[in-house]
Amino acid sequence: MSVEALLFSADHIVSDIVIKFPKASDYFRDHKIDFCCGGKRPLMDAVQERGLDIDQVLEEINQLAAKHSGLNDDKDGMKNFVEMDSPSLIDYIVSKHHDYLREELPEIYKNVTRVNRVHGNQDLHLAQLHVLYTRLKDELLEHTADEEERFFPRMVALEQQFEESASKELQDSIAQLEDEHDQAGDILKEIREITNDFTPPAHACTTYRITYERLAELERMTFEHVHLENNILFPRFQA
Repeated sequence: MSVEALLFSADHIVSDIVIKFPKASDYFRDHKIDFCCGGKRPLMDAVQERGLDIDQVLEEINQLAAKHSGLNDDKDGMKNFVEMDSPSLIDYIVSKHHDYLREELPEIYKNVTRVNRVHGNQDLHLAQLHVLYTRLKDELLEHTADEEERFFPRMVALEQQFEESASKELQDSIAQLEDEHDQAGDILKEIREITNDFTPPAHACTTYRITYERLAELERMTFEHVHLENNILFPRFQA
């Protein structure tokens, strides 16, 4: 892909930028620009919300694109996901992201609970963190189970044999799933805020620090997960 094809403007949709140029997701994440749940809007709007300078953001993104070797060399790039058929993309989402959540969410919960028990009297935000994380864990586990048991099989069936009535029903279900993604994104934003961008205090013990690191990783994985569904998989089944 040529450099010219990777030049972006303030009017480009954030999620489209990430689809065309996956490394932009690292830049957006570092600058706290939402490219998944809130990604379907112009870059200008997202940048203004963060109080950043659009000219500087554009310069930095386009410089990054100019240095990039191209999507053809990016074996894990969004181009491959866009080209995947839906069953293959769903299999990837389940094996990479759903399995991660099933394994990691309960383990992080143990850490969040322990840190709150040990340090909660000194760091009062930890009680709120425990409440928020418990809600996030329960909602994400229920959400992924629903996707695998109810929604993903219908998507696979629809791709194999189109039925208009089933399609309308599925579109309503997708709107529900996107709402649930938004709710999870809002909780993660609250968690980032109360943890000072996942920065542990100076007195934090090893478990405390590991907990924040795992929460930051959970946010990164969730952004990628939601991006694959909201911006690549779901639009295939929407009018």
